[in-house]
Amino acid sequence: MMTFQRPDGKSVEAYLVEPANPENAPGVVVIQEWWGLDDEIQSVAERLAKAGYRALVPDLYRGKLALEANEAEHLMNDLNFGDAASQDIRGAVQYLKATGSSKVAITGFCMGGALTVLSAGLVPECDGTVVWYGFPPLEYVDAQAIKKPMLAHWAIYDDFFSIAGVDQLEEKLKVAGVNYDFQRYDAKHAFANPKSDSRHLPPLQFNPEAAQLAWDRTMAFLKTQLAN
Repeated sequence: MMTFQRPDGKSVEAYLVEPANPENAPGVVVIQEWWGLDDEIQSVAERLAKAGYRALVPDLYRGKLALEANEAEHLMNDLNFGDAASQDIRGAVQYLKATGSSKVAITGFCMGGALTVLSAGLVPECDGTVVWYGFPPLEYVDAQAIKKPMLAHWAIYDDFFSIAGVDQLEEKLKVAGVNYDFQRYDAKHAFANPKSDSRHLPPLQFNPEAAQLAWDRTMAFLKTQLAN
């Protein structure tokens, strides 16, 4: 764990994983699911670091973790999404850029996916976004402010984020001329999280085939967008 500064000067703790050759390595800010900064989201950062990226996960819940869905919902509802995107996440991108990464992307899962969509318009320093099955209320999405490419992975059978809402978000981005790539998977919510089945929540289901395909697409996107 380490600490970085938000644009407003406040400190945020975060989980940082450096690649084998960190000098001039591009960066990725990873945004947690609604459970918090748990082992699974840390493993995502480690996966990215093994692929050559500096991975930084800001602790949006300030040390709190949820084990049950009702706890996670409570923590998520207490989070100020606008502040998290424009301060915590922007500060994380700025930190990576100030410490050697010329290009930085943002990626997030579930709640983190929704925050990634918001950050695409609120973090001008960002060089691309990868969204995993999550979007905010569409009235909060300033599509005109999204200037960098977005890749998004959606579950067709998602009980939390409806595919109809995905279609509406896509139309909003299309009208604004955003460079986006929406990929839809024959899967349920949180299909890329190996722990989904152990949560005993029927709307969640790990789908290894969809997860691998989404990761392959993600790595190709990051390689293109973050190349120096």
